[in-house]
Amino acid sequence: MKQKIVLATGNQGKVKEMSDVLAEFGFEVIAQTALGIESPEETGLTFVENALLKARYAAKISGLPAIADDSGLVVTALNGEPGLYSSRYAEEGNDAKNRAKLLEKMQDVPQEKRQAKFVSCIVFLQHATDPSPIIAEGECLGEITFIEQGDNGFGYDSLFYSPQMGATFAQINTSEKKKISHRAMALNILKQKLSK
Repeated sequence: MKQKIVLATGNQGKVKEMSDVLAEFGFEVIAQTALGIESPEETGLTFVENALLKARYAAKISGLPAIADDSGLVVTALNGEPGLYSSRYAEEGNDAKNRAKLLEKMQDVPQEKRQAKFVSCIVFLQHATDPSPIIAEGECLGEITFIEQGDNGFGYDSLFYSPQMGATFAQINTSEKKKISHRAMALNILKQKLSK
């Protein structure tokens, strides 16, 4: 029988991405929304702090081990924006409006200054008061495009160009993205740490 673990998100993209990896370690991933758990307010000042907040809250409410991811897009020309506020960059906080705001803020930024990185921090807790969480971080370097390109993915994928792939994250399929994304890198580090 698989050990249930609550994933502190309602984001189905994250659920899909993390379920495969955690299944290898005998975990059955349950999204917190399936348990009626709301997300806590993200008051941390770093991706690590926010991931810890979310994981501790989900573990406390559910009584299960928990895993949480806090991730975001960090754009050099915008002093790190949208950063911690990536999912709620536009006041309405939906993907399309977030992308529109980013494009608007980047409209006068020349090609050579459009560097960006996706950052992912994943936290794994055995229980809500776990004093020794497993923390795994990954990042993926790229640049912001001038227009949206591609129909796959979610969030800022259609604006994030990966030189390694020669395409935006929204132009590559999920299996290709799993090999190089910030979350894939963090998940690989998590796998290594869970294997110990």
